Amino acid sequence: MRIGLLTEGGYPYVSGDARLWCDRLVRGLAQHEFDVYALSRSEHQEDEGWIPLPSHVRRVRTAPLWASEEDKPVLGRRARRRFTECFGELAAVLCGASGGASTPEADRFGNALYGLAELAREEGALAGALRSEAAVRTLERACRAPGAHRAAREARVPDLLAVAAHLDRALRPLSLDWYEDDGLGAVDLCHAASGGTAALPGLLARHFSGVPLLVTEYGVRLRTHYLTAPDAPPAVRSLLAAFQAGLAAETYERAVVVTAGNTHARRWQERCGADREKIRTVYPGMDARPFAQVGEFPDDADPDTLVWVGRVEPAKDLVSLLHAFAEIRRQEPRTRLRIVGTAVGPEGAAYLGHCRTLAAQFFPDEADGPHADGENPVSFEETGGPELPGRADAYAVGAVTVLSSVVEGFPIGLVEAMLCGRATVSTDVGAVAEVIGGTGLVVPPRNPRALAEACVALLRDPERRARLGAAARARALELFTVEQNIEAFHGIYLEIVSRTPVRRGVLDGAGEPLPFAVPAEAHVPVRWAARTPRPTADGPGRAASSPVRATGSVPAPEAAR
Repeated sequence: MRIGLLTEGGYPYVSGDARLWCDRLVRGLAQHEFDVYALSRSEHQEDEGWIPLPSHVRRVRTAPLWASEEDKPVLGRRARRRFTECFGELAAVLCGASGGASTPEADRFGNALYGLAELAREEGALAGALRSEAAVRTLERACRAPGAHRAAREARVPDLLAVAAHLDRALRPLSLDWYEDDGLGAVDLCHAASGGTAALPGLLARHFSGVPLLVTEYGVRLRTHYLTAPDAPPAVRSLLAAFQAGLAAETYERAVVVTAGNTHARRWQERCGADREKIRTVYPGMDARPFAQVGEFPDDADPDTLVWVGRVEPAKDLVSLLHAFAEIRRQEPRTRLRIVGTAVGPEGAAYLGHCRTLAAQFFPDEADGPHADGENPVSFEETGGPELPGRADAYAVGAVTVLSSVVEGFPIGLVEAMLCGRATVSTDVGAVAEVIGGTGLVVPPRNPRALAEACVALLRDPERRARLGAAARARALELFTVEQNIEAFHGIYLEIVSRTPVRRGVLDGAGEPLPFAVPAEAHVPVRWAARTPRPTADGPGRAASSPVRATGSVPAPEAAR
């Protein structure tokens, strides 16, 4: 089978989203061929290069989302008229203006999107047109049209320019030359590694060539927009949310299967218009091997140590954790807290500094306390040193792992702790409760008292810690490993291709189409099981005459017989 893997800002680049997951998927499905179509987010990302690719990745085609073309649009008069019509319809949908149209909004969005794609295919790149003065004026007319919602009506010129710039970036895949018969038109299946812009090439491959589309989301793009753009002007936030919602609805409508990384993401997909019959939950796959030794010897941990592991940032709410630890120390004076993580960017560095200051205020040097050397019971550390060379070593030093986040998608660190056989105390955010599944304690977020009570309960009950840790490890090995992830997607690939009509025609000797000459199964490298021997005239141990045995791909002529 030939898979077109669609990514945005990730695989095969060294840095970016979903890079590790995509690499594990591709390497785990070596029986298939992969064509990677990658959209990069910055020049720096491209300069960092690619990770090593396996031999069954046949080709990689890339395109930038960050490039800024200086040339003015070169569309002719008729093409400009078509562009104004299509972009005007798209803008009207974003603004909520009906304009007297009786077509449902979802159809209007799709018609406008594919109209722009067909124009780009005929005339070339639309990047210049999408950021032109004509595009901004078209967007302004839609905002002032009857029926436009209030936020759109209040949009000012800077807002319109910001929206136009975002649309230019998000719709850049419309202008790519990826959709011909020697590109995405030749694959058996498009697999988008995320929603949003990454899925656009898959939508166009389906529109132009009928290629089936599979969309995987571990974080729903519309939810991400709401979380990452809270400070944008209301008009910009509203118009871009409408665009993301329209693109999500179109993607879910056209995809054959949509996979969610957890039930939390699945609920968001359903709210955004996905048919629940299309949705499959496929948990992210993690490599359990680095955590195997720690998980098999859980009793080596310090029974008086709590561990937090993750990326230091405000969403992790270390402030609440420090407040909770102050209460824990009052009840269990020998307890220590080891915070293991790295601050990312200026905001993370400032937050780490604030947490260090808070820890020093809560716990001044205790020369007369249980730590006679005056050592602060809270330590801030990073992995990679001699004491904590890896993340597994960080979990190994503590009997209880704590997660204190106020925002969380799929909690990778929590799964790592489970693979290490650690009892956990977590806040009820994102997919945490689903991941834990009764193998740890879950408390409300931003509630230091509840966090402290749960930690104290586990610190005082080693037998309960052992039971929860063993159950957590068993659950993680059953649900969250690379192997189960790869097996799930392999089954989905076969299911989709088996239900999809063959698009590539084969001609007979007379030049006429030969129906069913290349069934989808002919592209799947398999090793057929040997036929079960049955008694024959030559004796009971002899197989039937001429059993069919084949390895590798089935040749097309033989498959057609």
